[in-house]
Amino acid sequence: MHTPFQKAFLHPRHWGTWAGLGLLWLLVQLPYPVLCRLGETLGTLARPFLKRRERIARRNLELCFPTMSAELREATIARNFSSLGMALFETGMAWFWPDKRVRRWFDVEGYQHLVAAQANHRGVMVVGVHFMSLELGGRVMGLCQPMMATYRPHNSPLMEWVQTRGRMRSNKSMIDRRNLKGLVSELKRGEAVWFAPDQDYGSKGSTFAPFFSVENAATTNGTYVLSRLSGAAMLTVTMIRKGDRSGYVLNIGRAMTDYPSRNEHEAASYMNRVIEQEIMRAPEQYLWIHRRFKTRPPGEASLYL
Repeated sequence: MHTPFQKAFLHPRHWGTWAGLGLLWLLVQLPYPVLCRLGETLGTLARPFLKRRERIARRNLELCFPTMSAELREATIARNFSSLGMALFETGMAWFWPDKRVRRWFDVEGYQHLVAAQANHRGVMVVGVHFMSLELGGRVMGLCQPMMATYRPHNSPLMEWVQTRGRMRSNKSMIDRRNLKGLVSELKRGEAVWFAPDQDYGSKGSTFAPFFSVENAATTNGTYVLSRLSGAAMLTVTMIRKGDRSGYVLNIGRAMTDYPSRNEHEAASYMNRVIEQEIMRAPEQYLWIHRRFKTRPPGEASLYL
């Protein structure tokens, strides 16, 4: 059950949060092309204050693309921080824009694949990827077809209320990613449930599998377990920001008919290859600032020094 509005949210200790949310609401009323320029500028200006995140992004790119030239790597990092700045405004757009305005700025490719996957009321596991525009992507996907999504509850009850209220503007429900029983139940009922298996969630419940050029990347077994327990179809949904500031493209992939559902390592390796293909649609927009390889096999040193 999601956090209801509480009188405690009006306490003075929350006034700073409310002020920030109010400022974000005001800013996202600006025309979209203006938001693009502001977002890119904000990300560039924030970069000197996010040195640790910059080091993580650089290291991730070195690990994943060892043959990438230093010049291209630095250019990718610069564009990645521009994208990070834009992500703040995209969060406001997702939470505060009316449906009509959101619809103006995205195109959809492959919607027929989702319709086909849900034939005969079959559940669908919608595999997502952590692009910077992820929050807005959830809103856009819900406008195409309301669905459910897994998530980690926010530590702040106020922000939990705000983000859930924003995400529910076009979707059905949010499910704690630890609620395996609830996820399986909804998939068996024929629901479409969004799940992102591309981050490092620790060694528990994970398998070490190749990811780009990293031989052993901790990869969640969540997709494998959900697939076996629910029998749901699986497909990818990725939203990419257009390079000309004209909006977004939501890409819905075909159902995965060759997913190896009998072996955890093969399933993890398969899913990582799928995620790699999605990332390469726009690598500069991916969340490289996440320590994707923080969990190592026993005895192996950290890849982040």
